[in-house]
Amino acid sequence: MCRRWGGGPLLAVHCGSNISITGKDSIKVYESSEWAERSFCSHCGTHLYYHLKPTDEYIVPLGLFNEESSISFKRQIFIDQKPSSYEFSNQTENLTEQQVFDSFGV
Repeated sequence: MCRRWGGGPLLAVHCGSNISITGKDSIKVYESSEWAERSFCSHCGTHLYYHLKPTDEYIVPLGLFNEESSISFKRQIFIDQKPSSYEFSNQTENLTEQQVFDSFGV
C-alpha cells in the first residue's frame, strides 16, 4: 500500500503519539484500514502522516522535516513484499509483514 500511496518506498520517521498538528482545517484523513489512517493536505495533496490507531503512533514522511541530518535509516518493514528492482546499501533491521503487525499489536 505504501508504494501505491507515494509511488515508491516510503521513507518516514516514527514520531510516537506526542505530536502537535496545526492547520487541521487543511488536513484530510483517509481511513485506510480498521487500524490505520493516512492524511494529506487538502490544498496541495502532500502526504502528512500515517497514523497507527492501536498504538496511537504517527509516522511522518521524511520530506516534511527541514533538518534531516540527525535522522538515520535503521529499519525496513514489509521486507518480504519489497520489489526486486531496488536495494538499499546500508545495513538495517529488516521486518516482514507479520513481524510488523506483531510489533504494533495489529
